[in-house]
Formats: sequence, structure tokens, C-alpha cells
Amino acid sequence: MNRLKKSLSKILAVTAVACMAASCAGGSEKKSPETAWVEEALAYCDTQVRRTLAELKGPDGQTDYTMMPRNIADSLTTWHCRKVSETEWCGGFWPGILWYDYEYTQDTLIRREAERFMASLEFLSRQAPYDHDLGFLMFCSYGNAYRLTGNSHYKEVILNTAHRYTELFNPRVGALLSWPRHVKDYGGHNVIMDNMINLEMLFWASKNGGRPELYDVAVAHADKTMNHHFRPDYTSYHVAVYDTLTGAFLRGCTHQGLTDDSMWARGQAWAIYGFTVVWRETQDSKYLDFVQRVADVYIERLPADGIPYWDFSDPSIPDAPRDASAACVVAGALLELSASLPAAKAATYRQAALRMLRSLSSAAYQCGRAKPAFLLHSTGHHPAGSEIDASIIYADYYYIEALLRLRRLLQAEQQGAAR
Repeated sequence: MNRLKKSLSKILAVTAVACMAASCAGGSEKKSPETAWVEEALAYCDTQVRRTLAELKGPDGQTDYTMMPRNIADSLTTWHCRKVSETEWCGGFWPGILWYDYEYTQDTLIRREAERFMASLEFLSRQAPYDHDLGFLMFCSYGNAYRLTGNSHYKEVILNTAHRYTELFNPRVGALLSWPRHVKDYGGHNVIMDNMINLEMLFWASKNGGRPELYDVAVAHADKTMNHHFRPDYTSYHVAVYDTLTGAFLRGCTHQGLTDDSMWARGQAWAIYGFTVVWRETQDSKYLDFVQRVADVYIERLPADGIPYWDFSDPSIPDAPRDASAACVVAGALLELSASLPAAKAATYRQAALRMLRSLSSAAYQCGRAKPAFLLHSTGHHPAGSEIDASIIYADYYYIEALLRLRRLLQAEQQGAAR
């Protein structure tokens, strides 16, 4: 934390001018300052990916492709890995990162490693869902794999997963159950905000050979969440609980936030990202209007560098831990949203996203040579004392995703200007 505090003042002086001589994929032609900075950040990610691949090899030089990087504690310098299982919700992020790095580098070595790690997840598409995390596990991995390769087997895996996922849908409630194991604990059908991210897999599957009702399930879940998961000021509960038989909303509460009434940063981030996807897939303006309100209250409360404290209501701010992972999630969503808005609002969201990504790409948040992860200063489950001020794999996933999204946006603008 001391290192972060010492670096924050430097972040505020960061401009769009990055190292113009950066060595990166994409050629040596002259690039705009903004493009050069993004390429430099992506080249850094590629370096860290290769460091991680080397670190994951055992003493015999072999890799256990069932062990996925999960986190690096603030005091440590190597990845803590967890074995692939139905209970390890982060298992899809490392294969997803490899696919994103392959998208950037086109390196077949990276592709082979992505395929090998990803293959250990396939069994999840053939069994009843343990909980809502199937989207994180399978669409971040197999979704990117199919997008980049067109391999029909990957498509089949996604479709199978999506159909199994809908087994969690309760039509009386109109929403997918998040944690079957916690129904008794919460006294009803529990829905966590994280679940919004997993709707993207259902939307995709409904358009690519899956049953049409997959779309209806996703929309119903989004509507139920929009109607009951938010307070009048558009801050969100982490958990909403519904009567299993009648579908009536019982209460909003938290699991990973500070209190039931606080704004947990990553929960608000999941909402921004999730409703951005719902707008994209439905083109229903009610979602575009709604997600702006959810995003605006988040942006208005950010500290100067654009990286939120883990919970916006923590009384120890400014000494509270940050959550870089929430910033990564929101940055990518705002870049996508900006393409759907009038010029003034689009510029506001784009500049907010750039501020977040520039801060994340600074020495205050990048691991540099200290660790093989991309980013420092994420917070996982603060109330449980877990992953506080750590490097966490899903922060890295959404960071490289946001960088690639920005890169595509800049390339499209440059091509348009050249016409």
C-alpha cells in the first residue's frame, strides 16, 4: 500500500504520451501517442504471460494443465494456483488471457498453451451446474477460443454449457439461481450481481444454434435484476433474495461488500458490464438508459486516479485497499458504451475509461518485474480476509480485454481517417 500511495501523485501527471519507441506486435510504423501507449501495455502483458508459462512448469519441465493461476499475495512473488474443479470459479480466466494474448501476438505457441489449459474445463459442459459461474469458466475460455478459431467443437461446448446453465432458472422467480448451496442460508432464491456477466453466454448461444429460450432467460434475469437489485440512487446490492415459490423480492444484502447498504466496487462494476451486454444484445433503450445511471454513480465517486477503493463506503478511505479488478471491468464496459451514446456523453465515458487504463498501466499498478501477473492492488473477498491488496487473475483478464477493445477502437478510427 505504501508503494501505491507514493506513486499516486505521479499518476495524475500521466498524459497520453507514452514511449514512442516501444517494441510491440503490429509493426514499426509510426503510431499516434495513444496507440503507442496501448501497444506498450499489450506488449507488457505478453511478457508477463510468457513469464507465467515458464513459472508453471514443474521441476521436470512439464506443465500440469489442470492447475490455474489464481492470485499472488502482496508479500509473495509467485502464483498461487488452484486445481480445475466445479467449485473453482476462476478456472476460465487464465485460458481466456492466453487466447487474448494469442489474438494480440498470433503466436502459435501461445495458442497451443491456451488449448491445453482450456481442455481441462470441458467436463463442466457435460454435468449439472454447480452454480452460476459457468459463464466465467466457459465463455471466457471457450467463447474466446471459438471467436478466434471458428472450431466447431468449441461451439458445441459453449452450447452444451449454456443449456445446462439454464437448469438454474426458476420461472416463478424469473431469474437464475446463483448459489444452490446457499438457498437455506439466505432463506430463498439468491441472485448475486456477478451473475449478470454470465448472461452473455446465453445471448450468444441463442444466436448460434442454441434454443431460442436462452435469450428469454437472459432477458428475464436482467429485468428481475434491474427491478430489485438497485437502490433509488442506482447503487447495487451484492445479493438479492427472492421467495422461491412466489418470486417476491425479500431483501437486498451483501456477501463480499462492507455492509448491506454499501456500494461494493466490483459489484457495481459487474452491473455496468452486464447491462452493457444486455443493451448490446437486445438494443432495448431501457437498458442503455439504465446502465448510464449505474455507471454515472460509480464514476462520480471515484478517486482522482480512477481506481476505486474496494468499497466506496469504507470509513477508512483513503487508507482502504483499492480494487484494480473493478476498474478493469468498468473500463472495458465504458469503451463499449461510448459507441452507443451522443458525442458529449461518449467522450465522458471514453475519457473515464482512458483514465482508468492509464492508471492501471502505470508503475503504481503494474507488477513490473516483481511478479509475473499484470496488475497489483486488487481485492477479492475483503470481509473474509481473502485476496486483499493482491494480484488476482480476473483483474488481469479484464485488463487485457479492455486494452484489446481500446486497440480495436483506435485501429478503426485510424482506418476511417485514412479513407
